Order: sequence, then C-alpha cells, then structure tokens
Amino acid sequence: MKKILLFFTAILCCMFLKAQEKMYIHKSDNMILGAPIAATDSIFFDNTQTIAYFVINDSITEYPVSSIDSITFGPNSDTVFITFNGQSTSIENPYAFEGITVNVNGGKVIINSTIQTSDIYYMLSGTTSDGNFKIYSDKRFNLLLNGVTMTNPTGPAINVQTGSKVSVTLLSGTTSSLTDGINYAVAALDSLGFPEDQKAAFFSEGQVLFGGTGSLTITGKGNAQHALCSDDYLQFDEGAITVVSAVKDGIHGREGIFINGGTLQVTAAGDAIDAELGELFISGGQITTTNAAADSKALTCDSTLTISGGTLHLSLSGNQSKGIKSRQQMTLSGGYITINTTGMSVLEASGSGFNPSYCAAIKCDSNITINGSNIVITATGKASKGISCDKNINMLSGVLKITCSGIGATYTNSSGQADAYTATCISTNGNLSILGDSVTLSNSGSGGKGISTDGFFTVGDASSSPYVKITTSGSRITISNGNYAEAKAITSDGAVTINTGYLSSTSTDDGIKSTTSVTINNGTIIVNSKEGIESPNITINNGNISVTSTDDGLNGTFGNGGETNDGSLVKITGGNVHISSSNGDALDSNGSIQITGGTVAAHGPQSSPEVGLDVNGSATISAGTVVISGTNSNMTEGFSTTSVQYSIIAKSQTSVAANTLFHIQDASGNDVITFKPVRSYYSIIFSSPAILNGAQYKIYTGGTCTGTLNNGIYTGGTYSGGTLKKTFTISGKVTNVTF
Repeated sequence: MKKILLFFTAILCCMFLKAQEKMYIHKSDNMILGAPIAATDSIFFDNTQTIAYFVINDSITEYPVSSIDSITFGPNSDTVFITFNGQSTSIENPYAFEGITVNVNGGKVIINSTIQTSDIYYMLSGTTSDGNFKIYSDKRFNLLLNGVTMTNPTGPAINVQTGSKVSVTLLSGTTSSLTDGINYAVAALDSLGFPEDQKAAFFSEGQVLFGGTGSLTITGKGNAQHALCSDDYLQFDEGAITVVSAVKDGIHGREGIFINGGTLQVTAAGDAIDAELGELFISGGQITTTNAAADSKALTCDSTLTISGGTLHLSLSGNQSKGIKSRQQMTLSGGYITINTTGMSVLEASGSGFNPSYCAAIKCDSNITINGSNIVITATGKASKGISCDKNINMLSGVLKITCSGIGATYTNSSGQADAYTATCISTNGNLSILGDSVTLSNSGSGGKGISTDGFFTVGDASSSPYVKITTSGSRITISNGNYAEAKAITSDGAVTINTGYLSSTSTDDGIKSTTSVTINNGTIIVNSKEGIESPNITINNGNISVTSTDDGLNGTFGNGGETNDGSLVKITGGNVHISSSNGDALDSNGSIQITGGTVAAHGPQSSPEVGLDVNGSATISAGTVVISGTNSNMTEGFSTTSVQYSIIAKSQTSVAANTLFHIQDASGNDVITFKPVRSYYSIIFSSPAILNGAQYKIYTGGTCTGTLNNGIYTGGTYSGGTLKKTFTISGKVTNVTF
C-alpha cells in the first residue's frame, strides 16, 4: 500500500514539471495512452486499492492497477503509433483523453476521432495476416505508412470512413503492402442505418493525397472490388505505388484523379486508372498500366482528361479495350505517351445486324487537343484504331506516331446491309486539324485507313509548317460484287485543305480523297498511290505537288462514273505540279479543268485507252505552263479553243521511247520546253505563255540537256543532239501537229 501511494505521489509531483506536457499510461495490453498533464486533476484508488481512477478533462477513467505497467512523462506528440505484431497490435495514443479512441481486436484496429485538431498523424508499422486499419475522423488527418504489411481476409486493409482529407506519406526507404480478402464480411451500418462502403483494399470516403519517397504495393483480391478507391478524389505527388491486381479498377477516384509525380504501376482486370465522374489530370510521374480484360480502359473518366507531363506506358490486350478514354474534352499538352493495344474490335447486335465496337488506343466522346505531347501508338488487333474521336481533333504541336496492322473484315450492319469494318490510324466524326510538328501514320491492315474524317481536314496555317507522313499498304476487302473496302491514306467527307508544311501520302488505293473538295494553298505534297487525289473539286493555288499513281493522278469526280459532265472541277492557279500515272489518266475530270497559272508536268500512261488529259466537260488554260505526255488513244484531247492561252497537241505516228527528250524551239533557236517523259509516249499536250499566235516552232526528239531536271522539265542549260521532227506555225488557240 505504501509503495503504491509513494508511486502515485511521485507521479503527481512530476506532472507539474514544466518541460513535460503529457502523462503516458503504459498498459499491459500493449496500449500507451497519453493524457495532457494540464488537464489531469487527480489520481485515486478504490478501497481495495486494485482500481486506479484518473480524473482527466473532468472525466473519470478507471483501470485495474494490475493492467498498468508504468507511467512516464514526456513532450506532446502529434502521432498515433499503430504497430502490428502478427495476431496482436501495439498502440501509442497520445490523444486518448482528447477525442481519439482506439479499439483493437487482434490485428483489427478501429479509430474513432472526434478531436477538433486537424492533421493528426497515424503511423502504421509491422505485419499482420488478419488485420486492418479503419478510421472515423471529424477532421483531416495524415497517414504514415512505415513498412506496414497488412492483409485483411474479410475486407479492406485500410478503410477510411470519413469525408475529410487524408494525406498518405510513404516513408522513405520503406515498402508497405496491403491485401484485401476475396469475400468481404457484411459491412457495418452507418449512422443512418445504411451499410458502409468498403470498395477496395485501400478505401476512403474522402480525398486521399499520396506523398513520400517510399513504396506501396496493393494486391486487390476482393470480388467486384477495386484495389485503391476514393469516393472523392485521389492525388499522387510522389512515391512508388504498385497495384499488383484488382478484380475491378486498379485505381478509382469517384470525383477525379490528379497525378503530379511519383511512379504508378497498375495491373487490373477492370480499368487501370478511373477518375469516374471527375477530371483526370496528369502533369508528371511515371505511369505503367497493364489490362488484359475485354472492354477495359487504361486511363478513363467521364469528365475532362488532361495530360501535360509525365511518362506513360499503357498496354492493353483485351477486345474493345481503350488506352485513354474520356467523355468530355481531352487535352494532351505534354509528356511521353506510349500505348500498345493487341485486342480486337467486336461486333455487337444492333437492329438488323451488328455495330462494330472498336478497340482504340485513344477514344474521346468530345474534342481532342494535342499541343505538345509525344505520342507513340501501336495497334495490332483486328480492325483496331489508333485515335477515335466523336467530335473534333486539333493538333497544334507535338509528335504523333501511329502504327496499325489489324486486318479488316466484312459484316452485316444494323440496316441489314453488307459492310466492312477496318483499322484506322485517326478517325473522327468531326473535323481534323494538324497545325504543328510531326504526324507519322502507318496502316498495313486490309482495307485500313490512315485518316478518316466526317468533317473537314486541314494541314498547316500561316504560322505553322507541320510534317505529315501517311502510309497504308493493306489489300482491299470485297464486301459484295463491285463493292470494296480499300486502303486509303486520307479519306474525308468534308473539305481537305493543305495550307503549309510537308505531306506524304502512300497508299495501295486513294492517296487523298474527299467527297467535298481538296484545296492546296502551299506546302510540299507527295502522293504515291493507286488513285492520287480524288474529289469533285480540286484546287491547287501554290506549293510543290507530286502525284505518282497507277490509276488516275488528279481525278475530279463525284464518283458516279460515265462520260457525261458531272459538274466536278479541277482548278490549278499556281504552284509546281508533277503527275505520273502508269495505267490511268494523269489529269482527269468528269467535269472541267481550269488552269490559270503554275507549272504542270504530267506523265501519262504508255498505252490506251487511258490518256494524259481527260475531261467530260472542257479544259481551259489562261496562264501557266503545262506539258502532258500520253498515248495514241482516239480519246486524246487538249485544251479548249475557248482558252485564253495558246496550246499545242503534238502526235507521233510511232511510239517514242521512255526518257526520250521532247524539245520545242522557236524560230530564233530559243528553247521553249525540254521535257523528259518517264514512259513511252505518242502525244504531247503543251501550253505556255511562250507560244505566240503566228509564230514558228520546231519539234525535236532525243538529244541531251545540261539544265536542271525537275519533275521531267529542264530549266536552264543547253539542249543539243536531238532530231528535228517538225517545223510548224501556230494558227489558232489550239494547234494540232503530227511529227
């Protein structure tokens, strides 16, 4: 008895030492409870001296004396320490008498905090195979993960049942691990009688912010549960977080996800990172995701999605999967993004047939802006897409490289008609503008497209000069008799306008096709394809244009065929235009052709019935230089007599070998044109401001020229060694010459 009294007398004396703020009660159940010295009124015992009573903050708390190991004094602490020791847990709670209550059952810990102090720290350490950390808190708090390894076989490992913000720090040099159970126990009821949410191995009702330079591994095993989930938003500033598995989403933030730094590696059966209703914003960090399930997404949200920095590697193998998906505006303004998809597009029943549901690396239901990101996409699955957009795509700057190789296939569409679905590098239901930097597209899939737009397609503007290279090499798909899905580099239902820059288009079918118009205002355009440039309205105002085709080179048509004038128009007002067509008409219009300037060198086919120049309407020229080689077809025609500028139609009785020079001099011996056709020819159509009415000219073939060869036309130098074939005089707007 005397020893107990002396002990507590010493305690009470020490309580008034100014350097000490807290009295710490060390209990035999591994609990250390802190009480403010200033708030401690007294300590007394019952009559049996087996119960100690502590009067703290005007409340009396009792403990069996036998349960108290010792009492110490020390400075105030802002941290509650939870240390898991297998089947037991040690607690150090400096706020035990100020509103923080800790209940422990083996490895299961429940915190109830009504303290009005914000930013209390809770440090988790140790290991448990049957434990969890659950907290109710009125105020925001900090969670320190200090190499804790925690498995809860019946629910979440960490369960934050508060709407207040929690800041999670992964302590330097430590690796923590959280694992939930396959089947969750029945959830506790909240204050309103509803079951509490328990949606993930790490779940929080409130905002969660991750920092620190340590590591965290989450293994999500729960049926229909996420690995990491907040019903508010998630923010990642630093640290290394690895989601080993998740039955649903790897990381799920109901009100948004913000990634500013750190390293995230996520493998999930559902979506890898899902911001659900909120914004998904990535400004830094390293993100690696792996998705194998069908119809899963690597990064997704229903709101806006912005990537302004960071390094992203996204891999998806499931059918219908999406790499980056948003319902609202998507902005890719920085960072390095690599997306690999191997999943296939699938057919979903609709109406009288099916609708394709595509696998896509990037999918947006609204507008996409690319302004600084470096993006590399590889899509190998059947009919898969690189970028698919329901509205408009605007690329201001950045680097974009897309490689598609998935085959196309036929199907019956929702209207009951035979149709085909194919791979496309860039597909948009709205407009596409490429105004800056570099775009490289390659599609080897059968029927595959490089660019397909329902709206207009624009390249370059007054302040930009983009580089665009498109290659489609797949074979065509037979849909029905005479109906095919063909590999096209550029196909657009709206106007195609090329203002500046470099555009290379290589295709086994159309190089550039628009059902509305194609306008080239400037830039360097190189087309190698079956059909070169096709549209009902083709206008070339400036630039350097080279078209090499096996079928028609420039083809003005509404696509109805026939020999009647369909009203289409090919118009050239300037620029340097080179056309080489091996088995089609070099310069063709089912309507009319108007040339008011520029230089046109057209190398037509070497055999009939195709020709160098073919129109159903009229071909007129008022300025510029045009030279066209062609065949001996009876369909060979030249410019109309209504033209302002004079022209010549020169025909040979025999074929002139390929690369044999065709040369015209005036009566004074001045060179007018030296042309080198790349194929054998019978006819030459020529018009130039140098052709004057009543003037005499001479035609030579063969010989050599020391000038500079550009697309078949020599400039400068000296012509010599040719054979004089004809001397003739211009007698009207169109002069026919046989040589």
